Amino acid sequence: MNARAQPSAAELDAADPLAGFRDEFELPDGIYLVGNSLGALPTATRDYVGTELDRWGSLGVEGHFTGDLAWKDYHELLTEQFASLTGANAREVVAMNGLTVNLHLLMVSFYRPSAHRHKILIESHAFPSDHFAAESQIRQRGYDPETSLITLAPRDGESVLRTDDILAAINDQGDELALVLLPGVQYYTGQVLPMSEIVTAAHGIGAVVGFDLAHAIGNLELDLHDWDVDFATWCSYKYLNGGPGGVGGAFVHERHANDQTIPKLLGWWGSNTATRFSMATEFDPIPTVESWQLTNAPILAMAALRASLDIFDRAGGMPALRAKSERQIEFFDRRLAETLAGRVKNITPSALDERGCQFALQVTNGDGRRVFEALEEARVLCDWREPDVIRVAPVPLYNSFDDIDRFVQILDGIVQ
Repeated sequence: MNARAQPSAAELDAADPLAGFRDEFELPDGIYLVGNSLGALPTATRDYVGTELDRWGSLGVEGHFTGDLAWKDYHELLTEQFASLTGANAREVVAMNGLTVNLHLLMVSFYRPSAHRHKILIESHAFPSDHFAAESQIRQRGYDPETSLITLAPRDGESVLRTDDILAAINDQGDELALVLLPGVQYYTGQVLPMSEIVTAAHGIGAVVGFDLAHAIGNLELDLHDWDVDFATWCSYKYLNGGPGGVGGAFVHERHANDQTIPKLLGWWGSNTATRFSMATEFDPIPTVESWQLTNAPILAMAALRASLDIFDRAGGMPALRAKSERQIEFFDRRLAETLAGRVKNITPSALDERGCQFALQVTNGDGRRVFEALEEARVLCDWREPDVIRVAPVPLYNSFDDIDRFVQILDGIVQ
């Protein structure tokens, strides 16, 4: 008896309850599989941004104080959605700045080295901005990255970090470790790090934990509050579809958010909203993460992000999107095994709880760069990361199973 036939891409698309959301995005010609780098444009973004342009034209400065979209409070329109996406409460999240700016602001508060406890643990293949931020913060405090910056690498011959090695590295540093700064999802391999276990281990030896969630938010279900994460930051232009250079976000756990002993850089927009416009020069902090705000919101960027996050809400949030993503991951795995086994290797972990929607593909004959350039010529949009990875990310909001199937077919022809 033949084994039951696996469902085709067409059958999976026909059964997909989220398939209709693809029509709410403007996608470039070809196959767009690079939402891990820049999310697609929601069609509604033109209306959301246009509304603010119209209000600017008709209201001028009065737009700051007029109506439900008043600009002085506009960032609050994103608060509940950010809280839902990160597993936080509303007091713990704020839309502001960009990822690296927020990372520096939060490290001012949470990296407080002493003569004995001064080390920061990062990964050896950290995204450059994270490495630069950690290195510069160490130097700003009068320490030397040669002795204060600890890097964690996979074992020889392996591509991803083992949980036991991460936890052992934390424990080995002991009371010299001030801060663990790691990604939620590793940008190169697509590995999901064991965030809850990292927090438990770091807190156990008295260290603080911060996460870069650039590749995690909008990709995974997160639970920052219950995991007891100290702080986190993210961008919005990848899986959140907030547009190029879109506004970032920050999380500070509520047990820190109103702790006035924590140092921070101060700005007008972090002060008490009831007295802000009295123009007093004594800082009266908002008793939430909003006290880390420096300046008023970039309204047009936030309008673009609202257009996307409203789609997230209508799609059922991350539980529904992650469920589809897992179906797409399993289908992609199957098609790679059926068609490209031995010729293309996926270095992203195989277990679903250790991966998001990104695949990190290596061409086994070492011809990856040529293959990537041929994909570009065929109008398959993915991206290349040195030294040898083609990153491909089927995003559940707008990518179909057919996109995955056609990608595998095209890749097969190119590799041959």
